[in-house]
Amino acid sequence: MSPSQESVFPEYETETSQTSKLIKKFKETPFVPIGMGGFFAVVAYGLYKLKHRGDTKMSLHLIHMRVAAQGFAVGALTCGVLYSMFRDYVVKPKE
Repeated sequence: MSPSQESVFPEYETETSQTSKLIKKFKETPFVPIGMGGFFAVVAYGLYKLKHRGDTKMSLHLIHMRVAAQGFAVGALTCGVLYSMFRDYVVKPKE
């Protein structure tokens, strides 16, 4: 193969930075990183409170933290879907 040969994937090579792809994806779906951040915040809070849980059983504490983390993630994704539907069907973009 010679260096003067055309590229097979020209659109891929124009966007080489992974961070630019990530930022573009976050702009398209802003609730996904919010859900991920909330999930990790609940997990971090649960790990922090694990030491000072009092007389609560370990399994019950972990179940509550799991439900809270899943609830935050699912709630953020639901808001994202509703936002996407609102943007596509109510506020129709100019075509």
